Amino acid sequence: MVYTRRTVWPLVIGIIMVAYAYLVQGGNMAALIKFLNTGRYVGEMVTLGYAFGGVAILVGLWQLLAAPREGHADYYLSTVAGVMFIMLVAFIVKWGLDPLMGMWGRAAQPSLGFNFASVLNLNYVVMGIVAGIIVVNVFRVPHWAENGVRLSRLGLKTGVILLGALYSFAELAQLGKLSVLMIGVFVLGSVWLVLLIGARRHLPNSMTGVLSSGVGVCGVSAAVAAAPVVQAKSLEIAYTIGTILLFGVVCMFLFPIVGKAFGMGYIQFGAWAGTGILNSAQVAGAALAFQPGGIETLKVAEIFNITRVLFLPIIVVWLAIWYVRREQAAQRSVQQVNAMEVVISKFPIFVLGFILMFLLSSTGIFAPARHYQGAYFDNSEKALVRTDRAGKQIDNRLKADEVATLQKEVDKVTRADQKAALTRLIENKKIMSEADDATVRGVINAKALSKEGTAVLTKAHRVVRHTAPKISKFRTLIAWFFTFGLVGLGMQITMSSIRQAGGAPLVLGSIVGVIKAVGSLIVVLLLVAETI
Repeated sequence: MVYTRRTVWPLVIGIIMVAYAYLVQGGNMAALIKFLNTGRYVGEMVTLGYAFGGVAILVGLWQLLAAPREGHADYYLSTVAGVMFIMLVAFIVKWGLDPLMGMWGRAAQPSLGFNFASVLNLNYVVMGIVAGIIVVNVFRVPHWAENGVRLSRLGLKTGVILLGALYSFAELAQLGKLSVLMIGVFVLGSVWLVLLIGARRHLPNSMTGVLSSGVGVCGVSAAVAAAPVVQAKSLEIAYTIGTILLFGVVCMFLFPIVGKAFGMGYIQFGAWAGTGILNSAQVAGAALAFQPGGIETLKVAEIFNITRVLFLPIIVVWLAIWYVRREQAAQRSVQQVNAMEVVISKFPIFVLGFILMFLLSSTGIFAPARHYQGAYFDNSEKALVRTDRAGKQIDNRLKADEVATLQKEVDKVTRADQKAALTRLIENKKIMSEADDATVRGVINAKALSKEGTAVLTKAHRVVRHTAPKISKFRTLIAWFFTFGLVGLGMQITMSSIRQAGGAPLVLGSIVGVIKAVGSLIVVLLLVAETI
């Protein structure tokens, strides 16, 4: 069978990508880039535009001029058109819709009282899924792109493998025993409860498995990581993501209200939010809503949140074993199955890749040992004073006018610790310690200074926080693999299938989510003091 469909569209897409990269490189898109504030993406716009556009042009010409022959080469080449179609949509979403949505959210904040784009988590990942859903349901996926769209799962698996590079055992040493204990109990308990209820309600093993990971561990990323393990369908992943995002948005509004009503301190609330809210973005939102004048609550919440993420490889392996056993049990009525053979054949290789990257990351091969949550603190002379390619020295310490701005406004700060940190910053022209950095971030979040003063503090914070180059590259790659995979995933979700599925996953996920939130609240109120 010949899979290649003769069409001009891959060539057209390639020309569009190359033309856009050329215009960006030549500065012709500067006004648009400035308006969207996407200057940080210029490098990838040029690189990815030329790379994917060049491949699309070559394959497009081959499809038009050559005579495809049956075989593996024809099949793999037939997927290129679909990959390029997905990437074109992904480019539009990430470089266009994502910054636009952020602008609209900020613009609407004075009227609505909140940034709807931030609250609803309308980032390029979520909008990529939505864009894919719109394409397949409103316009239909072109016939020549269908094979490539099916390849989107490979993008998700590759992204999950690379995700392992962002975590290490060194991080675990910085987490309190309380976070490990609480997260262990509630993550494992939530996963077990979903698996138990799902089995009794006769939900498909794949649906139950992916839902348990999303509800139990860390939201969308956990669901995506577990989906290939339990062979979840696109519809099942969509239901899980919908449940997580809907439940998380509700919790983000309710948690601060409940926390204030119970008179919780920042450690108590941070522990509760980091344990009970499903999505990482909503964890941060709830913490900042609870304590808008500082970041102490956010720091505690993120400690618990990162602990949940560290449980991801454990849960993925558990679900792999659980799924194989369930599938094996279902087949016994028909024929005897060799357990080891089933495990070997169905256990996903990409999970081993994730674990391998996790272990490599723990050796410090990708980042400094103090690398934590994407950045490490370094205020040394070497880090702050650099030489650019032209040999010009760049000193990132505060300039005289910036110091003068802070000196005029330091009396606006009333807390002793914040005033002391700002005084040291003014005297040394740089943030002097990690503790001072955390305190300065509290002043920034509280908006205690003027716009100019806050800008100076933001600069001072950024110049002492560094992301290892390798980790930065991994983050970029991971973002693109997930973008590609989720846009393609959206293109496989039809409204008719959703209507046929019913609301059982939403009900089950919400029930377990409420049990997790209420249970962790009780534990926090009874056992967690304002010191860890």
